[in-house]
Amino acid sequence: MFLKFAAVKIGNIDLGDKPVLLAPMEDVTDPSFRFICKEFGADMVYTEFISSDGLVRDAAKTIAKMQVSDGERPVGIQIYGHLPEAMVEAALRAEAAGPDLIDINFGCPVNKIAKRGAGSGMMREPDKMVEITRKVVEAVKLPVTVKTRLGWDDESRIIVELAERLQDAGIAALTVHGRIRCQMYKGEADWTLIGKVKENPRMHIPVIGNGDIDSPQKAKEAFDRYGVDGIMVGRASFGHPWIFREIKQYLSTGEIPQPMSIADKVDLAKRHLAKSIDVKGEKVGILEMRRHLSCYFKGLDNFRDTRLKLVTSTDPQELYSLLDYVRENWG
Repeated sequence: MFLKFAAVKIGNIDLGDKPVLLAPMEDVTDPSFRFICKEFGADMVYTEFISSDGLVRDAAKTIAKMQVSDGERPVGIQIYGHLPEAMVEAALRAEAAGPDLIDINFGCPVNKIAKRGAGSGMMREPDKMVEITRKVVEAVKLPVTVKTRLGWDDESRIIVELAERLQDAGIAALTVHGRIRCQMYKGEADWTLIGKVKENPRMHIPVIGNGDIDSPQKAKEAFDRYGVDGIMVGRASFGHPWIFREIKQYLSTGEIPQPMSIADKVDLAKRHLAKSIDVKGEKVGILEMRRHLSCYFKGLDNFRDTRLKLVTSTDPQELYSLLDYVRENWG
């Protein structure tokens, strides 16, 4: 049983005691969603993961993902790739965008990334993973962190040894997702190996656990049972960004927070929509809000027709009126 906790620092970034971080997620953790999660108490947020190849090619969509603002600090830019030179170049460009740290994605399991040797595909080439990490650390002045998995498959759960090697390469913190790549996001996350990474007396950098944290109770168990320095919340925040407030309240008081009311969800959806339009313009801002609007009111009875309107309307005033309609009829 782990009982001792202290303020967690990544480089000179002080995250306080038992920090709760927002995981980087493609098509989810854009500036407007990061803003909302910070509003609910996320201690650190990350951009969507950014292709090193895209940055080197000056792809406009890739460059746009690096947009960060002071209101979301501390914020990390996450990059991925499989070529050392491209990763170094991407890290330098990411650093110039003004984040608080650079995070390397060695964990993404999707085929189009992993089968090219990037993301969790790098678990099959640990020497190259360490080489890329060392070169990125040497190239930039900001703290560099890594997010990875337990291994590629059941025969290669290499994370305990790999964690030491990544630390020796100079990273300032390590996030471990408790699945092997072959699991994708299926089955339960295995936190026992995350705990073993933290137990290792050679490890002195913060170890952050990730995987299946979808309730305040699971968050508390991660800290109490496995001794991690911080936790990272991913899919459970989608459509439920107030989970950060729920977790923090439970960790500090032991009380289960009251469910968020429909009226409060409507207010949140309006703030989120306004932020999305402000950051990306009306057309793109509305288009990219659809995935969130479809989730904020999940589970409401007789909501199908209203949900369809929320995810097809292209007019902001109509959307605000629809949200008022939700408050009036389900609140």
